[in-house]
Amino acid sequence: MSISLPRGLRHLLVLLGLVGVALILSVASGSSRAEAAPQQSIAIHQVTPIGLGPVTVPTPNAPTTPSVSNAGDSSVSVNVGQKPSNSVTILILLTVISVAPSILLLMTSFTKIFVVLSLTRNALGLTGVPPNQVLAGLSLFLSLFIMGPTVSAVNKLGIQPYLKGTKSQAVAFHDGIAPMRDFMLHHTRSEEIALMLRAGHLPNPPTPDKLDLTTLIPAFVLSELRSAMIIGFVIYIPFLIIDMVVSSSLMSLGMMMLPPVSVSLPFKLLLFVLVDGWGLIITALIHSYQT
Repeated sequence: MSISLPRGLRHLLVLLGLVGVALILSVASGSSRAEAAPQQSIAIHQVTPIGLGPVTVPTPNAPTTPSVSNAGDSSVSVNVGQKPSNSVTILILLTVISVAPSILLLMTSFTKIFVVLSLTRNALGLTGVPPNQVLAGLSLFLSLFIMGPTVSAVNKLGIQPYLKGTKSQAVAFHDGIAPMRDFMLHHTRSEEIALMLRAGHLPNPPTPDKLDLTTLIPAFVLSELRSAMIIGFVIYIPFLIIDMVVSSSLMSLGMMMLPPVSVSLPFKLLLFVLVDGWGLIITALIHSYQT
């Protein structure tokens, strides 16, 4: 019994068969060329008519490999001082951008400045003025102002030599992190360092320069938070006195239902403006990193 296929289906089957044959031939020819690649030339002798000699068809020369001299030295020298490619530079830049918030919070003066400004706003009795975006922006630019020399030293000792290819990645990191290490060591109390060493059951390093970053960074953050709390306590005292005076005055006048905060807020704002409170706080923060 014969089965008749539509004309379009027959044409499709024929086309698929031709494509399969072509793929098989291409694979076979590729494997034969791979096997013949090490040879320089191949002489192909074909059966020719009477009176004609064998025809030699030279194949294209295979790519020559550089000769390696084994003059008693089997080591391979690698030049590590080469300039990094653009892809590596972009990868490092993306990595730095991804960890930039952590570096900004834990290795700079940003945390201390932001905490002090937030405590000042709370001492005034203002919950949303100035907003957090303003405080964060002011803290960021003050941190850049304070950390300017340190960032310049990191760029000079680590980043630029690595981009120019004069230092390897490990050497550039070691030299570039040294200014940041010195900054954190200068503003970290020995008590916080001892606390982290005891908490981790770690031996005391022979010199402060041998202290690991995993121990130094938490100790630096704890020192910054302690300093911020001390400054916040000093800021709270005059505003607390104003609240107590206003509350006592209202109670003596019999105004029990009037909230003391609504009455003391104008006096606190007036006092803060008269003494140039923002200027005093910013000046104290900047001088705390210059000692």
